[in-house]
Amino acid sequence: NKFVDTINLHPKFNHGDALHSMEDGAGETLTWKAAAIMDICLLESIMKQLIAASLCAVLLTACGNDQGTAAATHHRLKAELARTSYGIAHVQADNFGGLGYGLAYAYAQDNICMLADSLLTVRGERSRYFGPDAFATRPRDGEYGAALDFLDLRNEDSDFFFKGYLDLDQLRTAYAAEPSVVRELLAGYAAGYNRYLREQGADLPAACRGAPWVKPIGIDDLYLLIAEKALHGSGEVFAQAIVAAARDPAGATKPMAGATLPSMPRSAPSLASNGLAIGRDASLSGHGLLLTNPHYPWTSTDRFYQLHLTLPGVYDVMGVSLGGLPIVVIGFNKDVAWTHTVTKAIHFTTFRLRLDPADPSGTTYFYDGQSRKMSSRAATITTLQPDGSLRTKTRIFYFSHQGAVMILPGEGNSWSSTSALVLGDPNRNNVRLLRQWMEIGQAVSVNDLKFRLDAVAGLPWVNTVAADRTGATLYADASVVPDMDAGKFRSDCLLSEELLMFDGARSACAWGNMDSALAGVLPPAQGPSMQRADYVGNSNDGYWLSNARQLLTGPPPLGYSPLYGPVGVEQHLRTRIGFVQVEEMLAARGRLRLDDLAELQFSNRIYAAELILPELLPACAAANDPLLGRACSTLGMWDRKANLDSRGAVLFREFWNQAARIPGKWALAFNPSDPVHTPRVVAAAAMPAMLGALKEATLKLQNLGIPLDGRLGDYQYEMRNGVRTPIHGGIGDIDGSYNSIHMANALDASGYRNIAWGSSYIQLATFDESGPIARGILAYGQSTDPASPHYADQIALYSDKQLPTLPFSRDAILADKRHQAMTLIEY
Repeated sequence: NKFVDTINLHPKFNHGDALHSMEDGAGETLTWKAAAIMDICLLESIMKQLIAASLCAVLLTACGNDQGTAAATHHRLKAELARTSYGIAHVQADNFGGLGYGLAYAYAQDNICMLADSLLTVRGERSRYFGPDAFATRPRDGEYGAALDFLDLRNEDSDFFFKGYLDLDQLRTAYAAEPSVVRELLAGYAAGYNRYLREQGADLPAACRGAPWVKPIGIDDLYLLIAEKALHGSGEVFAQAIVAAARDPAGATKPMAGATLPSMPRSAPSLASNGLAIGRDASLSGHGLLLTNPHYPWTSTDRFYQLHLTLPGVYDVMGVSLGGLPIVVIGFNKDVAWTHTVTKAIHFTTFRLRLDPADPSGTTYFYDGQSRKMSSRAATITTLQPDGSLRTKTRIFYFSHQGAVMILPGEGNSWSSTSALVLGDPNRNNVRLLRQWMEIGQAVSVNDLKFRLDAVAGLPWVNTVAADRTGATLYADASVVPDMDAGKFRSDCLLSEELLMFDGARSACAWGNMDSALAGVLPPAQGPSMQRADYVGNSNDGYWLSNARQLLTGPPPLGYSPLYGPVGVEQHLRTRIGFVQVEEMLAARGRLRLDDLAELQFSNRIYAAELILPELLPACAAANDPLLGRACSTLGMWDRKANLDSRGAVLFREFWNQAARIPGKWALAFNPSDPVHTPRVVAAAAMPAMLGALKEATLKLQNLGIPLDGRLGDYQYEMRNGVRTPIHGGIGDIDGSYNSIHMANALDASGYRNIAWGSSYIQLATFDESGPIARGILAYGQSTDPASPHYADQIALYSDKQLPTLPFSRDAILADKRHQAMTLIEY
């Protein structure tokens, strides 16, 4: 019955195509909804193997290659690990356990200290080794940083958050319901990591050599590692508020003593990305083209890693993983290329509970007139004391059925005798991430990809932009969003729009879809998506502007859930320049190639300058101020870009960082019908403030000894192992640079030094009759070990705007001049 359901659900069947044999490409059409068949192939009993083999031979002819079990072989795990230029890891195996095994070994070769430090965080053990008052490891000798991008807590608070908010028992139960290949992949990954430690533990990189916190791991550690990634846009944003509500067992009616009480977080940290898909009507070849450009951290645990995973006939995907995750999260296969951008959607709501005054502990609440007792979770951590001794501490965390109790006294929402505030977080137990990316990697078209996104609903906080070999393109926000429709936002259920706070005392105000497998998650099929034959794109602004020619407003009468973000609002300059560039290119060239996308990516146009300087320069000349005259002379000769040779880019950046905040600076107001080209034109009333900001920036450069016309490449750079590499690119949202780079320090006499986050993995992909064609770099390199040859070997590629070909086929891998290979076997 499960197999019949799988066939009926699969889009290939619905389109009238038959499922092929494994040799004919069954792996391209088999979804993880066929978990029953996959599980049959994984049963360890000899009798069940025989039954499964017979059944699979009849239904799929798919199990003859031992893809799901090691019982038919003499080894438990086996992987072929190859390396090509720049240390790209290519792993081939006969099952997903082998893929995880080989990938973990490779990742540990390059990033063992960072991964071990990350695991220390999610296990809630930082205080045990570094003390309760320290913070997560900052970038150390240029090697790595373990600080999380979405929360910054003392070790003690961090440990309590991860031990109190994440529940291993719940995670284990949830993973037990996932397809067995997910657990197989994770078990193999743990084994590969542990093998590397056995072999190399005595000779680790300097940052963690001899450290007692570098230790073997189990599958539970990986459950926690993945759970942390899911919380970036929800639980981690409120971590301090959740810890503040925890109680000491000795005084169980009071919040945690000494906790810093936070105000309402307004948003998650501002990570960014660009994604642009070109379809058949705008592609010279007729095949889809994809530009991938995530703007992610260069030194933290959310670094990307280049990899290529191959399970013959089932899964063959190249791209990058994120922060130690054992799967390709952005990449391509032979038919589809996809990328992600951080969505504008909101991935939580809050609820106000009405407490039962009969319970002096404040842990009983009313729901539809009935009293309910909160559940509690004790979290115990070990802390290192100044004298070297160890001390344990315990705190009690409380939960209603909607989520964790938290305290935001800055918003008047402390835990009182009459009410409490809880966080509704649909990503807290979202274990579907790996399955979702496994599914994406097996898609054979953007239609198939959309089907898989809708079926799994596992992406925690990202949009998807994709193109396929037929020239179809897709934009979709299939991220995990609470099921709160627009009607509830217009009802008396909404108590505070600022807090996204709903009435937690009434079931009528609860999330919808609670009885389904998605448990309160809005089905992605009801969310924003667009498929077009010309192009779609996203640069972290609203879903409604995914194509400059067609605004996406949602179904009548109320549109999409407001949690997907506002419509009809001003867009960032980075979003606008992206659409300006693609429309200009199409107007001038008709159809585009990969080289055109490379040009667009690295054009380094500063859109703010294009908008401001036509009015600023004449006003500057009319001011009759010698200092402003020199500044405007420099800006007049500047190419209005952020290339290495751009002279005037530093001056404009320092000016615009101040001028962008001037209120009422635009004469032509924002028009929601023309979001790409409005607002624009400097308002006359704002010009005096503009000139004042320019004069201030000019004086700043003079005081620092920086020439007004200094080359950007002389003052924006990355230092690695004593080598200084000039860096191009602007900031992004504020100045309208599509290629975005955020430097770690403000301007000083030496310039802008070292990249905090920005353009990281840059990939261009398309297709021909023989397969995918892809070029790309991981700008900061594969390894966080300064002694590794892959610690800084791609930074120069970024500086020179080079995007080498990515070897995907077997022949291309073997032909790579840096090709090396090894076989890993564990009996």
